[in-house]
Amino acid sequence: MSKKISYLLGIAVTIIIGTILYLQFCCNCCKAPQTVNQETVTAAPETKTNPFVLSGPEINYQCNDNFNFLQNSSSLITPVSDSITVGIEKLKEVLVKNPKQKITITGYALTDEKNTTTFENLALARAHDIKTFLISKGFPESQLETNGEIADSWKTTGDTLLGPLKFQFNELEAAVPDTVNWTALKEEINADPLVLYFNTNQSSDNLSKEEHQKVVKTAKYVNHVPASKVLVTGHSDNAGGREANVLLARKRAEFTKNYLVKNGIKASNIEVVSKGPDEPVSENETAQGRAKNRRSVVTIK
Repeated sequence: MSKKISYLLGIAVTIIIGTILYLQFCCNCCKAPQTVNQETVTAAPETKTNPFVLSGPEINYQCNDNFNFLQNSSSLITPVSDSITVGIEKLKEVLVKNPKQKITITGYALTDEKNTTTFENLALARAHDIKTFLISKGFPESQLETNGEIADSWKTTGDTLLGPLKFQFNELEAAVPDTVNWTALKEEINADPLVLYFNTNQSSDNLSKEEHQKVVKTAKYVNHVPASKVLVTGHSDNAGGREANVLLARKRAEFTKNYLVKNGIKASNIEVVSKGPDEPVSENETAQGRAKNRRSVVTIK
């Protein structure tokens, strides 16, 4: 065999052996990569929030906390958070600095919520409660207005509505001539005042539609004439001792005051007195007469 043939056979043998070794030890490199099981990641539950937003001239503030209300309630849940306090202080600074700036507070309520206030709807009652809260913090009352809207849905957590409010910045409009005869309204209120009657040692705020309207008129007058005072006078029958009746009559007047405060009249505008059994409107010899004497009367001073 010639050297040339031997050389070629050597090359062929080398190639064959190399191929065998490659297939034996490197074939696994050609296989498709195995799928690596990845650990399932569970997303964190979404936190329910409805941010508190103040966006207007000279202010742009937002935080995740808000003014919250229980369902069917017109009363703000207190205390409010520190972040809300910071926001309303910034807002107060803007209003004090710009006396022509006006804020409209729009309250919201769900269609299936029950309105037990004398306001037109629960949404308006909530807006008024926020207005009262802001006034207690030193806000100028003349720069705050209220509005109410009914919504089909709202962000909630449990039985709490999260921030059912909106703050809108508006310029104060030119003064509109006052067409209401406030003197005549005061005379009308006092000529046919709101009178609440009480069972013995009991009280009730289940007012009729006509009585609710009297509360609305009284609130309208007092809110327009800030220096005015509502006088709530408590009375009793003559059953029992005089001192006890004077105290009982005052409790009835205080009950009436609290009801008026809940329905839009500031406590500072209400004065309470007790006449006890001294000014009966009917005889005390009959049950019917004594029932008429157990009363509180609301007038404008």
